[in-house]
Amino acid sequence: MNIIFTRPLIDSEDLMMNFFSSKHKVIHMPTLNITSANMEPINTKDYDGLIFTSANAVRFLKLKNEDKDTKCFCVGNLTERSLRLKGFNNTIAASGTVNALKNIIINSEKNIKNLAYLCGDVVSYELDKELTQEGFKVSKIINYTSTKITDLNKESMDLIKKYPANIALIYSKRSAESFDEIVKKYSLAELMTHCIVMCISKKIEDFLKSKGWKKTEIFNPGEELIKIDQIKNG
Repeated sequence: MNIIFTRPLIDSEDLMMNFFSSKHKVIHMPTLNITSANMEPINTKDYDGLIFTSANAVRFLKLKNEDKDTKCFCVGNLTERSLRLKGFNNTIAASGTVNALKNIIINSEKNIKNLAYLCGDVVSYELDKELTQEGFKVSKIINYTSTKITDLNKESMDLIKKYPANIALIYSKRSAESFDEIVKKYSLAELMTHCIVMCISKKIEDFLKSKGWKKTEIFNPGEELIKIDQIKNG
């Protein structure tokens, strides 16, 4: 199958190699440019726990100390895996939605009240405000920024024309916005007629449906290959 990856290369290189190994054709079409916000290093001992709603927040995390025992709340398995690779061992993952993550935090140990929320400059859910209303003290720390990419290079354009996409993988609403803009800007709709857009959440799926995308599926991070094989064999 012909698969479009929309994540930055650093986030998708291993996954892309897995698809190459499975004989899929891969077209890399990044939709977001992610950069560090140059956060001040934090001391994990100043907090009862850390909150991460993106693997990008993990990548750009800076610490004053090497204490990796701090409780870490993760939006999903991909973010938790990123923390584990950094040596954090006291992690818990939600099912991939911020609302589920909020419920896990609310129902956590009673001594966890002072939290640091690491996130990007654009969020679709004010988790810090929601938790503050529940009696938590939350320090929101922006440690990365994202800008939309709406240009398509000639190499990617030629690949899409030669190998019309069967699958496009979308990992955030902001990425979905860029993807939709690129398709319209470069008049790619006809080439995407048979493309199934795989979304990491229902919110993303609902957005794309509102833009006229008919073929959508929801997948769990880390299970992309399983879901694509199900679509291929279904």
